[in-house]
Amino acid sequence: MNMHHVFTHSRIKTCCSELIGDTPLYELARTGTDSRLLLKLEQCNPTGSCKVRMAREMVLAAERDGLLKPGGEIVEPTSGNTGLGLALVSIERGYKFTAIVDGHASRDKLRAMEAMGVNLVFIESDGNGPSTVKRRQAAKEISERTGAFWPDQHYNPNNNYGYRALARELLTDLGGDIDYIVGAVGTGGTLCGTVSELRRLGSPTKSIGVEPVGSIIFGGPAGKYWQTGSGAPGGFTVGPNVDLGLIDEKLKVNDVDAFTTARVVARRTGLLVGGTAGAAIHIALKRLVMLEPESTLVVLVCDTGEKYLDSVYNDDWLEERSLLDPTAHRSLNRLMDAYIASTHLPPNGPQAAR
Repeated sequence: MNMHHVFTHSRIKTCCSELIGDTPLYELARTGTDSRLLLKLEQCNPTGSCKVRMAREMVLAAERDGLLKPGGEIVEPTSGNTGLGLALVSIERGYKFTAIVDGHASRDKLRAMEAMGVNLVFIESDGNGPSTVKRRQAAKEISERTGAFWPDQHYNPNNNYGYRALARELLTDLGGDIDYIVGAVGTGGTLCGTVSELRRLGSPTKSIGVEPVGSIIFGGPAGKYWQTGSGAPGGFTVGPNVDLGLIDEKLKVNDVDAFTTARVVARRTGLLVGGTAGAAIHIALKRLVMLEPESTLVVLVCDTGEKYLDSVYNDDWLEERSLLDPTAHRSLNRLMDAYIASTHLPPNGPQAAR
């Protein structure tokens, strides 16, 4: 057997969960002072989302703790991405999985879970946002009645622990510290878990959390929003996985800006990202110009945009909800053009061009 054969064999995986992690970094923008905005493309994970990281961690921890037995059942309320992650792990490890969902979830996520054999239980939504409270009540009832394991992603510390590897990947790939990290906040696991591990490893990263306008995680009045996978509706009790002490800056982004950013990124790069990733990128693009020279800002891109072809990337869907704003598209394109122009200035800045 020659060395080429050995190397090729070592790259072959025998189960899908072995493909989790080592997702790429992509430079979306750079300033004339060499500050850069990098996207951590978690959509390159199996199931197209970062949530498969924590789904695996929650299941493995439950097995270690004796909460899951061979042939057991898992039940979890989800807007889709956690459900897809749990579906993958359940297939590999021989569990039945029931997802508690509502009509606020992306139809493509629901279809994907069905394709993976998930039992979907629908809870009626009031149309003002995700029915998070009702979904949790249903999961609790099913768990108590059937003995199914309920990971409870909002309260399960293994959610956050699932992102320790993500933090280590960032430091390895960048060969040093990260100055700023931006991420959408829902259960809190992705951003808080990553930041916690970065700081444990000695990186003084400044963190920026993003939620939809209308979400109550950072305070403020509850309202209707269409971003899925982040935020929390009125009446929901925010779980401990949202560690506000790990979030240095807490910001809200409306649906128009979130979806506009996702669409502009798609048109300019060919990358389709989810709506909550659009919100995080929107904040990052606005902030980049204000950073110290040679800063590195990383956005956690939680999932892929192919799951939102019926919503974020559908003009009719947006127009029906008054979310399609050509002015916002033009404004964001001008900002990205300005970043490109700034990197083509003479070395001593604009004065040297006169």
